Amino acid sequence: MNRKKKQKEKDSTRQLMGITDITSHSLVTAYGELVFFMIKPTNISVLSDDSIGARIYALMNVLKGIAEIEMLCLNSRENFEDVKANLRSRMDTEQNPAIRNLLAQDMTALDRMQVQMATAREFLIIIRLKGEKESDVQPYLSRIEKSLKDQGFTVRKAGESDIKRLLGVYYEQNVTTERYEDYDGERWVIFGE
Repeated sequence: MNRKKKQKEKDSTRQLMGITDITSHSLVTAYGELVFFMIKPTNISVLSDDSIGARIYALMNVLKGIAEIEMLCLNSRENFEDVKANLRSRMDTEQNPAIRNLLAQDMTALDRMQVQMATAREFLIIIRLKGEKESDVQPYLSRIEKSLKDQGFTVRKAGESDIKRLLGVYYEQNVTTERYEDYDGERWVIFGE
């Protein structure tokens, strides 16, 4: 595949999604550069009402201090409904009791996996940068990260691989991929030919 065709495919996918670039720390769109801060969730089921109130107040302090802030919560679980429907169909038509038993075990295993993954959430604070000078961006982002940490949140700035994974979860609902491609079909391209 020649470079022009590769670039055209890369551009068309990104254009569809409104993305002009993925940098080492951000997602660049026509509406600004998006920087993602990944927040480790707190298990509020073990906290007292006062502790939950304090966490809400801490988040409110962060939110009121940053005008460009957006929030995103992703459900990071795989949807197994199609696979389970196929297993049910196979169980209904299967004559061999041993095979029917194996299909039932597969169904139980999928149910268990889905329950375990149902609580896998990712919380993100997004900062939309518009026209800021490059020299001002890193100190500004560092202040935001410090503010979040000062309020008791476990946070880190998302890197390029994190951003690609987030896009995969958000657009494809795919949480099982190990490595996301820069453009569709990259794994099938043989470079140098």
